[in-house]
Amino acid sequence: MAAMTTVPGYSPSLWVRVCHALPRLDLAMQMRDNVFAPDSWEYQQTLLVLSSVSAVALVVSLLVVLSFLIHYCCCHRGDRGDGSEEEEEDEDGSTGHGYSGKKGRGICCVTWVAVAAVTLCCVAIGVGFYGNSEANDGMYQLTSSLLTANYTLASIDLLISDTINGLQLSVSGPLSTLEEMFTGSKPFLVSTRNCRRLSDNVISLLSSVSLARPGWDAALSNDSGVSGASIIPLTPVPPSVAPTVAPAAGLLPGPFSPGWAANTLMVNEDYRWLSYVLLLLLDLIVCFFILLGLAKQARWLLILMTVLAWLALFLSWGSLGLETGSVVALSDFCWDPNTFVLNSTNFNTGTSPDVLDYYLTCSRRMKSPFQQLLTQSQRALSNIHTHLSSLDRNALTQFPKAEKSLRDVQQILNSTEGNFHQLVALLNCRGLNKDYTDSLKGLCYDGMEGLLYLSLYSFLSALAFTAILCSLPGAWRSFPSDSDEYEDSDSESEDPFTSHQYSPSMLTGYGASQSHPNPAHSRNLYSR
Repeated sequence: MAAMTTVPGYSPSLWVRVCHALPRLDLAMQMRDNVFAPDSWEYQQTLLVLSSVSAVALVVSLLVVLSFLIHYCCCHRGDRGDGSEEEEEDEDGSTGHGYSGKKGRGICCVTWVAVAAVTLCCVAIGVGFYGNSEANDGMYQLTSSLLTANYTLASIDLLISDTINGLQLSVSGPLSTLEEMFTGSKPFLVSTRNCRRLSDNVISLLSSVSLARPGWDAALSNDSGVSGASIIPLTPVPPSVAPTVAPAAGLLPGPFSPGWAANTLMVNEDYRWLSYVLLLLLDLIVCFFILLGLAKQARWLLILMTVLAWLALFLSWGSLGLETGSVVALSDFCWDPNTFVLNSTNFNTGTSPDVLDYYLTCSRRMKSPFQQLLTQSQRALSNIHTHLSSLDRNALTQFPKAEKSLRDVQQILNSTEGNFHQLVALLNCRGLNKDYTDSLKGLCYDGMEGLLYLSLYSFLSALAFTAILCSLPGAWRSFPSDSDEYEDSDSESEDPFTSHQYSPSMLTGYGASQSHPNPAHSRNLYSR
């Protein structure tokens, strides 16, 4: 926890601390530390062991479903043997279109178990949609922060290159012309050569300041249209429209590039989000048609949904394994991100550890590693400005033709000082440290929470589909088949007078009417 105090505005969440404290075992069942080291085979073994827990749960689910299937098969054979003994009892208590007795209670129980499992699956789907959205929000914040940091680093490199190009242009052009003009005047020639020497000194100092990577300067220069002939102060643009430059050679650059990382993460996140949406829609469709099959008593529909439920069960446990490894690895990184960034060769290649530590911690007690270089450069530019002012006051009266060259040097110097002030502001640690902190918050807060919700979704959906696969065979076995309905219709059509038999009361009334005939009725019959 002490390492986290060095990152302003960030501290590991409760879930990060809980997941980071999980014990780690390798394939040999030996304890390992929980330091985030994705390139280490020992660390990868610990993630594999944690992910394999879902495989064990899948085996347990398969055994449970298999035991229920064996139970249903045995009960079905027993029902066939005892069917003749209980047939009369069930027929007496039935209404003709329903079930009663033990069979009716069993059907009702199986149906309600299936409905409860489908309801649990629907709850898991809702949790999954929320977790997928949270994870996407965290990745969006991470990529946005990386794009902003990428533009800041590219702007620093562009300002440095433009300042160097401008000073080199002034040395090779107007200052050389002034030296030729002031050949006969030693004081003016000395001032001009001092300007050249100070310009070379600034070029040397700024060349040692390098944060951006090769390729950024060329890409941004082509986009902005800045040439070496004139220096235009750089105007920052929003990160959403800022150019994102990735190294042209190779898929994975040696040094870390925020632009390449943002592009890669955005592509992978799009595939991840779409995959989870399709998985959630599959679960939702299976649940809907299971309810429809139970309501319509469609055996063929439930058999088809059973096959899809098997697929969903395997996908649920598989996704839980991936999410478990991802959650644990992310918690290890979020526990102490500075250590990984400082020790990783992908980050510190070509960059001083002191520079990285300055931007990652941004402590008030730490001095900028560029402070001395910037101070010397600022002092040199001020001295150049002093020499040019002296030449402007004293030399133009004697050398009027030097005015144009002197004005060109002053214009280049003014543009250089403007870019230099922007460079000083961008080299301050607050901007890049804010991007770093925002990226950590997006990844370790929203991203971590989203992965935990997705893990809960996978676990609940796996339990729900296990219960569904245990209950659906009993449900469709209890449905009346087409042959049973055909036999019922045949039994009713064998005696067409069965439904029109007289009741005892009707027979009694008929006998009474025969023993006491109605005289009026007799007369009517006689008259006819």
